[in-house]
Amino acid sequence: MQAHDTALMEVDAALQALLQAARPLGRAESVAVLQALGRVLAAEVRSPVDVPPAANTQMDGYAVRSADVISPGTRLHMGQRIAAGHVGQPLQPGEAARIFTGAFMPDGADAVVMQEQCVADGDVVTLQHAPKPGEWVRPRGCDVQAGSVVLERGHRLRPQDLGQAASVGVATLQVAPRPRVALLSTGDELIMPGEPLPPGAIYNSNRFLLSGLLQGLGCAVTDLGQVPDRLDATQDALRLAAAEHDLILTSGGVSVGGEDHVKPAVQALGQLALWQIAMKPGKPLAFGAVRRPSGGNAHFIGLPGNPVSSFVTFLVFVRPFLLALQGAKLLAHRGLSLPSASNWPRADKRREFLRARLDANGQVELYPNQNSAVLTSTVWGDGLVDNPAGMTFKVGDPVRFIPFAELLV
Repeated sequence: MQAHDTALMEVDAALQALLQAARPLGRAESVAVLQALGRVLAAEVRSPVDVPPAANTQMDGYAVRSADVISPGTRLHMGQRIAAGHVGQPLQPGEAARIFTGAFMPDGADAVVMQEQCVADGDVVTLQHAPKPGEWVRPRGCDVQAGSVVLERGHRLRPQDLGQAASVGVATLQVAPRPRVALLSTGDELIMPGEPLPPGAIYNSNRFLLSGLLQGLGCAVTDLGQVPDRLDATQDALRLAAAEHDLILTSGGVSVGGEDHVKPAVQALGQLALWQIAMKPGKPLAFGAVRRPSGGNAHFIGLPGNPVSSFVTFLVFVRPFLLALQGAKLLAHRGLSLPSASNWPRADKRREFLRARLDANGQVELYPNQNSAVLTSTVWGDGLVDNPAGMTFKVGDPVRFIPFAELLV
């Protein structure tokens, strides 16, 4: 393994520094369950009821007293019919009740014989199976017991979580506020899609990429557009952004070039820790704060300008930072150890995040061109290979694969 450049900060150390500064925003709001998808719970949810609230049947069939059905061939009087949503009468000894999936068991019944094992003839049913107590019956509270915690504080809500809240009768949830993020693009070479492309210009992909990533994390995004490559214009944009936002996110202009004005602008208006991160792609990354005119600070993160570098540094650093602002508990991405379908003979002194996808055999295939300007690699791929510094691998070797499904939610 090659020696690390001592000027570069390790990825994990840089991430830890960001997360230590990411204090939860503290404001909580009440939202309807139907509007809570993707939000982070600010308070745990306890069930006020048992689920199910009463014993019910898992099958269409006949509710019986198991003691009345000693052996197959038992004949019982069919005294009532109970559909889901209706409450039956207490079951009399020697009686069966026609019952349908989800219906509450009548008092006195302790088992269900499914209809495929029964023959009905008028008001008499012949049971061709002798059930045990509890057969095909869901007991009261078998899913959720009243008073139990069904959703933890800090949990980011998925569709199944909304269903869980609704299943216990909860109509509103206390959630963390949406982080207010101001998005700025820098670079005189950037042109908006739909405009003619003059010599020396490129279309501004980062503006759309980062806006989509932020919206996917539930942020309230203000797109403040493109900032000219001038120090005064950059300072004006940062002052405007700091006034009403929790985070200012920029792309480009955080390196040390003559037209990179973001660093001195942030230093003039607040404070900046400019890191050179030991990762590839995405070496230049800036983090700090910009003073608000009314007091306090807005967080600042400056991403590299190359589109793949911007994409990867967002996933590695900005995503967990924004989740931490919302008080989310699960911040780390989870990797899978899978065999490689590609060779990677070129070790780098930096930790690499290689664009890749799973092939039909469940192996990890690398995109052929890993250049940080090749945005196509992120569209072709469905994840990243997290490759340690100094590491090579060949076909069949295990690699750590992080699916985009872990990083884009």
